[in-house]
Amino acid sequence: MNEQRNLLPYWLTAPGMLVTLAFVALPLVLIFSLSLYPFVSGGGVGEQMTVANYADIFRDDYFHAIFARTFGMAILVTFLCIVIGVPEAYVLTRLSQRWRAVSVVIVLGPLLISVVIRTLGWAILLGNEGVINNLLLATGLVSEPIKIMFTFTGVVIAMVHVLVPFMVLAVWTSLQKLDPATEQAAQSLGAGLPTVLRRIVFPQVIPGVLSGGLIVFALAASAFATPAIIGGRRLKVVPTTIYDEFLGNLNWPLGAALAVVLVLIVLAVSMGVNRLVESRWKQVFV
Repeated sequence: MNEQRNLLPYWLTAPGMLVTLAFVALPLVLIFSLSLYPFVSGGGVGEQMTVANYADIFRDDYFHAIFARTFGMAILVTFLCIVIGVPEAYVLTRLSQRWRAVSVVIVLGPLLISVVIRTLGWAILLGNEGVINNLLLATGLVSEPIKIMFTFTGVVIAMVHVLVPFMVLAVWTSLQKLDPATEQAAQSLGAGLPTVLRRIVFPQVIPGVLSGGLIVFALAASAFATPAIIGGRRLKVVPTTIYDEFLGNLNWPLGAALAVVLVLIVLAVSMGVNRLVESRWKQVFV
């Protein structure tokens, strides 16, 4: 009886583990193995294993620039999501139950719409003849359309809109554990709102900020649809470069090597942030 009881958790988690192995672990292993073979001119894969693809990535300044752009964009998007998402989550917790429900639907509503559709909406807004440029021209603030489409700035704007709900969810979860009595006690002792936010609220939501930032960073670094539509063919990031290598140049081994390097960097950042959260703010979760 004791043996059956001890095996029960394993039997319950077995289906999920099998699905993870089949649809996550196995494809990653296949991608890694493909990256260790050379590219044969004409769209083939050689037979001898080699690390030449990784050597090309680490030697070529072209790939250095693409990785720098990708992670620079991911860091900037994460920072902007924190700046927007943290106050937004705090305001949500202070609303009445009725208005909170309405506001949550507004904040999380974009997640119910395909990321491609949302990105195409931003393409309409940001184009040279889009809504934003037409308004600026009509009001006389600019004399000619501002180029936002196919720029780094345009991609960042669209990515922030796509990913900020994830930050709001993570911070809102941390705020649910915040005792309002601590804020009231600080205010009764003469602390103003800025002091309460800086000394009481923000230190307790740092784990949520870090968790949300990790999610946003990983999604931004691996995003394909938004950079491909808003950034176009000239503004290369790692996911669009992987797509081009697989389907454009038919260089599957190099595309696989780029994917492996991207996964390893994102995984290293994720593990580092998780370790920081567990070591420094573990008491918040108790």
